Amino acid sequence: MIRRLVPSAYRPVLANRVFRRLFLGFGVSYLGDGMSFVAVAWLAIELAPQGAQGLWVGGAVAAYTLPGVAGALLFGRRLRRVPAKRLLMADSVVRGVFIGVVPLAWFAGVLTPPLYVVLLAVSSLLHAWGSAGKYTLIAELLPEEQRLAANTLVSSLNFSATIAGPALAGVLVTYASSALVLGLDALTYVFLAVLVVRTRLPESGRVSPVDQAAARGGLALLRARPELLGLLTLTWFFNFLYGPVEVALPLHVTDDLHAPGTLLGLYWMLFGVGAVLGSLAVGALRQLPLWPVTVTIVIAWGLTLLPFGLDAPTPLTVACFTLGGVIYGPFVALSMTLLQAKSPPQHLSVMLAANNAVLLTASPLGTALGGPLTTTLGPATTLGTSGLTTVALGTCACVLLATRRGWR
Repeated sequence: MIRRLVPSAYRPVLANRVFRRLFLGFGVSYLGDGMSFVAVAWLAIELAPQGAQGLWVGGAVAAYTLPGVAGALLFGRRLRRVPAKRLLMADSVVRGVFIGVVPLAWFAGVLTPPLYVVLLAVSSLLHAWGSAGKYTLIAELLPEEQRLAANTLVSSLNFSATIAGPALAGVLVTYASSALVLGLDALTYVFLAVLVVRTRLPESGRVSPVDQAAARGGLALLRARPELLGLLTLTWFFNFLYGPVEVALPLHVTDDLHAPGTLLGLYWMLFGVGAVLGSLAVGALRQLPLWPVTVTIVIAWGLTLLPFGLDAPTPLTVACFTLGGVIYGPFVALSMTLLQAKSPPQHLSVMLAANNAVLLTASPLGTALGGPLTTTLGPATTLGTSGLTTVALGTCACVLLATRRGWR
């Protein structure tokens, strides 16, 4: 009976025992990351001196992600030929150890804002490589015709974790400790590392997760195709303008609304619910023109942020943020489908490598900007400004799209 409820495309993937074990490990670690959505910013607020909270929240959130870009570049020569299993292992161990030090330092009374940022930064150094190893393992483990289904399952699992993770973290930071939440996140990576060690996985390394030469060649190919270069530019700025939201939203909850962490958890939980629903709706959007739908998503997401800047009632901003999740969820799938459809098949892999390398910098840089921006403008105004600028971005893309009638 349960088997009949599973769509046929997913049955052979879920029948693979090794994939099921990995899927469990990914799910647990995603749940930890979902909890950290709330806990990283909340602990920074608790540690930061009065008047400098925006800077330290921005620094902490950026440190949780941005050093992964540096790690991708600094360790390229050493790690690009390392088998995917070892990359995933290394990231899980580094992530688990250094995030795990945070609650230990907190309970020992020695955790300061600079130490906190440094620990988060070191924990994320190999995270880009761990992500590359994860998807390379899927490519090595499954035949080509099953990879789309597997990637869809993993990405949906990630969105699902943003439902349960923030909700759980909101309760824990309110009634227990935000440092404890980060300790639980560290344990999820320990669980993933142990599971990977005990699972027989491909060790061939025949699929290179990061190839700098290929990435450079891919950038040249992207530059030679204005449509794809335009897509990359639009996506980069869209992700960049999303970055300040991760800094401003927790400060909006604490400084503007004087509300507990449960409200921040509610915001992110409902955003995740919306994103899952939006992602599931991607199948219905396949018959629509991809470019117009992609640009519409950019404009509509910006509009959902405007009520924050207009001092709208909290129930309205919660509803708008939920709707924002529905809108935001399908963007990655649609933009990747556009890239796949418009790239020459023989160059697709190198163009994807280049595209991902560039996009890896966008959201962390936006998050880093969110700190001083929130300090200067205030949380609500920062959210509204992010939304207004995103609407302007989408409008510019819409005008450009109208001048390029061949883009579909």
